[in-house]
Amino acid sequence: MSVGEIACSYAVMILFDDNISVTAEKISTLVKAANVEIESYWPSLFAKLAEKRSIEDLILNSGGGGAPVAVAAPAAAAGGGGAAAAAAPAPEEKKKEEPQEESDDDMGFSLFD
Repeated sequence: MSVGEIACSYAVMILFDDNISVTAEKISTLVKAANVEIESYWPSLFAKLAEKRSIEDLILNSGGGGAPVAVAAPAAAAGGGGAAAAAAPAPEEKKKEEPQEESDDDMGFSLFD
């Protein structure tokens, strides 16, 4: 993300948290008060987003990180045919960890010493 995107994101969240209507002018004011230089188009883009989408929904659903493979595979195969949708995903192989010769405890190092 660019500095402009991050600054406007924080400005929108501040305005939303204070129950202030999100406008391009108010976003620009907050960004300028934080002494952050951004391109002039960012505040208007974020203001348009705030008009069309619920900020609360965006905040609550932002940590997804993508759909899991098991969910995405049937959706992609639905247009191609039923046989591909019935196939189960391959199980993941568990990697065996090799024991370490010396641990941190053996060497006298500890996080809480």
